[in-house]
Amino acid sequence: MADDAPHQEVFEAPHPGSPKMPRWTTGELIDAPRFTWRNWWGMLGPGLLMGGAAIGGGEWLMGPVVTARYGGALFWLATLSILSQVVYNLEICRYTLYCGEPIFNGKFRTLPGPQFWLLVYLLLDFGSVFPYLAASAATPLAAVFLGRIPDPVEDYTLLNVLSFAIFGVSLLPLIFGGKIYNALKAIMTFKIFVVFSFLLVLAIFYSTPSTWEEILTGFVKFGNIPVEQPEDRNGNGILDDDEYDWDGDGRADVVEEIYKPSIDSDGDGKPDKYQRDEAGNPILFNDVDGDGIRDGDSVDNIFVALFEGRALPPINFSLIGVLCALVAISGQGGLSNTPISNYTRDQGWGMGHHVGAIPSIVGGHELKLAHVGCVFQITAESLRRWKRWYWHVMRDQLFVWMPACFIGLALPSMLSVQFLRRGTVVEDLWVAAGMTADGVRDAVSKVSGAYMGDFFWFMTLFCGFLVLGPSMAVTADGVIRRWVDVFWTASARLRDVDPGEIRKFYFGVLCAYAVFGFIALGFIKKGLLVLISTNIYNYALGFSCWHTLVVNMVLLPREIRPGWFVRITLFLAGAFFIATAVLKNLSELGVLG
Repeated sequence: MADDAPHQEVFEAPHPGSPKMPRWTTGELIDAPRFTWRNWWGMLGPGLLMGGAAIGGGEWLMGPVVTARYGGALFWLATLSILSQVVYNLEICRYTLYCGEPIFNGKFRTLPGPQFWLLVYLLLDFGSVFPYLAASAATPLAAVFLGRIPDPVEDYTLLNVLSFAIFGVSLLPLIFGGKIYNALKAIMTFKIFVVFSFLLVLAIFYSTPSTWEEILTGFVKFGNIPVEQPEDRNGNGILDDDEYDWDGDGRADVVEEIYKPSIDSDGDGKPDKYQRDEAGNPILFNDVDGDGIRDGDSVDNIFVALFEGRALPPINFSLIGVLCALVAISGQGGLSNTPISNYTRDQGWGMGHHVGAIPSIVGGHELKLAHVGCVFQITAESLRRWKRWYWHVMRDQLFVWMPACFIGLALPSMLSVQFLRRGTVVEDLWVAAGMTADGVRDAVSKVSGAYMGDFFWFMTLFCGFLVLGPSMAVTADGVIRRWVDVFWTASARLRDVDPGEIRKFYFGVLCAYAVFGFIALGFIKKGLLVLISTNIYNYALGFSCWHTLVVNMVLLPREIRPGWFVRITLFLAGAFFIATAVLKNLSELGVLG
């Protein structure tokens, strides 16, 4: 009997890009969950985890160093960085929603092939493997024990022991708990609650409206640049009506010279310490008026100067490196954004529903991870579902991740704007943190008594530890899973391994990372760890923006590729980060200033 049923063409997964990567499998795109106020907690995804991780070293250390000298006037650089990363995050999730693979896998699928991109991204990801967050987190924890900011020389042993302990403890959530993503999400939730609650108490009861006005307006003061200029521009020794008292001290200040380190304390041939005064304090600048605060810092606006037809005063290039580091670490920075696509897969969003997740070595026996992504056939119904998934991810980014980044920069910076004098120059990042904690104690003590002052001093430093320590776990997991995921798909030998054995492979890479981290902590100076880690961040993120654009334009079906607005924005975002990196390197080479 003849078969009268109509012939239905079987959908075969496309195989674009490098033929050295395996062909996708096929499946049906499930529908996205509908948001209601009853299920809002279950709707939280990677934005919560990565938003908590975004409140890290840059926000707690780099931000206050900038605001101690310039207030919030230069925060527009952080705005550009965060907004650029929102677009980037949405685009790496676009790829994952389509095939269930992280964006790193997609990059290895593009020509000329995985071997080429292996070398490129080993270089770009090199800065991420250094555990600088663990080294930095040791300082506030030591301060809590000592009752003061530790001295790098006198307290070297304590700092080393604590940095080793913090690094080791930060890896424990990656070993226990079933799905690693869930363990990290719980830790970040606790961190956000404690840190934000404490800083909000400070903001509400011990700061002034002018502080918040300065910080919030700073996010939109595009074109502000750091300059050096005297307040007394006509040299008559007084503040005239058209001259601005930048630091509010009531005097007509001149530009005071900043000194460079002149003492080689470790014998490496490079001066790293300053001369000291009779009280043992570092001499950082020529204090002409004897007030202990460096004069000459100010800001000017490029667009205002052009509109008024005047020349800009000399740009202060001494802070370019710190500003570029602020750009690099505002939000996530470097390749540390890429785990958002991994966690989108682990959350089971989009086609990640068919792929699985990475389990921990202990407690994750029932979880598996497919070697290859799974794609859906383009139909009218699947496109409707796709659009709902994309809006689902967009909600996670716009209403969770992005606000967490802005709040995570504004609240710590509020400390230095409110409790440190404008123009404060510091010898070390953690000296700024200690001075801020002291300023908090003094201000709170005047209002609420010495006991509360001491408690808030402790909490300021403890929050510094909470900001840095847990972020080490997410950073470590991000580095490990980037490479575990891509080798799980790209390696023909690993593709023969049972999907349930991914936990053993992940654990092996985790052990190798742990060994490297302990060696780095033991033999590389903390300051150099930060320098190595952040110097390449902007190059990595800028290049990754461009490569992600290529991935989505080449590997995705035409119907779900990004539109022209997103394409242009992502290209400009890449140019912004790479230009910032080049500017920093030119400053370090002495070409600028």
